[in-house]
Amino acid sequence: MDPSKADIIARLNQDILPLQGYKPSRQGAPQVLGLGAIENAFPNKVFPLAAIHEFCCKDQEDETATGGFISGLLASLLLHGGTAVWISQSPIVFPPAMTYFGLSPEKFIFISMQKEKDIQWAMEEALKCGGLSAVIGEIKDLSFTASRRFQLAVENSNVTGFIIRRDPRPLNSTASVTRWKISSLPSESADDLPGIGFPRWQVDLLKVRNGRPGSWKLEWIKGKFRLIRNVNTTIHQPQKKTG
Repeated sequence: MDPSKADIIARLNQDILPLQGYKPSRQGAPQVLGLGAIENAFPNKVFPLAAIHEFCCKDQEDETATGGFISGLLASLLLHGGTAVWISQSPIVFPPAMTYFGLSPEKFIFISMQKEKDIQWAMEEALKCGGLSAVIGEIKDLSFTASRRFQLAVENSNVTGFIIRRDPRPLNSTASVTRWKISSLPSESADDLPGIGFPRWQVDLLKVRNGRPGSWKLEWIKGKFRLIRNVNTTIHQPQKKTG
């Protein structure tokens, strides 16, 4: 391709990104959330801040794994201060356990509501608040119209939104910049020591606007994500007695 044409296309791509919901982060906000090779899947190889990220869970186990993965992201997002709001009917997160990811529970405002429409209203209002760093909401249904309102809100406030969808049926189109599926993987103890090892996840980036979806295996170790290559996911079943 002619160098001049390549430059024109590159500039056009940069001009398109803001129209697709990508905005430069405000001064002082972290640009890299420690996802390593996963960062290459995003435009400019940077996790999109000031955007809506959608996580789809098929069961409670996935919800718990998703909560842990998001906590790892928030550890970097809130590294330089800031406050987050977590809104749900019955929270999947146990605040004291957040310290494992380097998070201070007092930096969170936990809100419980019974009706989904109230949760969505509270999420939209929180996403408009520029004094927050992140908003996490647990809901089931998310229409394109509602997701578009959320995305417009963060584009004005620079807040990053995380939506955890509980068993969404059907999996409809939304205005979210990314869509993820997080599942837990068996852990491995360090140095053959007894007990539970470090948390591990199967991370599937199902959709990323103007980026490249993919699948990875991650673990949380020494306060950061680490990409792992080979994971033994075999579950040994007890042998049946014969005779």
